[in-house]
Amino acid sequence: MGELSWWHWLIVIGVAILLFGAKRLPDAARSLGQSTRILKAELRAEDRHDAPAPSETPAPAPAPQPAAAPRPAGDAPPPGS
Repeated sequence: MGELSWWHWLIVIGVAILLFGAKRLPDAARSLGQSTRILKAELRAEDRHDAPAPSETPAPAPAPQPAAAPRPAGDAPPPGS
């Protein structure tokens, strides 16, 4: 029941011809093909853009700056001095 026989495809094609007309059907198929090619080209370009080139080496991360050590409470100057 899950597979499509040639009768099913014949009915689908007949309905498409009735909906779009025999004149517009080739134009619609051509437009769909062009859209598919554009989508594939954009996906390939995005994949190339996202993946770093093997010759590129990432720059080393800068070393974190050490935080100033807190002074013990006994070494603080008295208030008001």
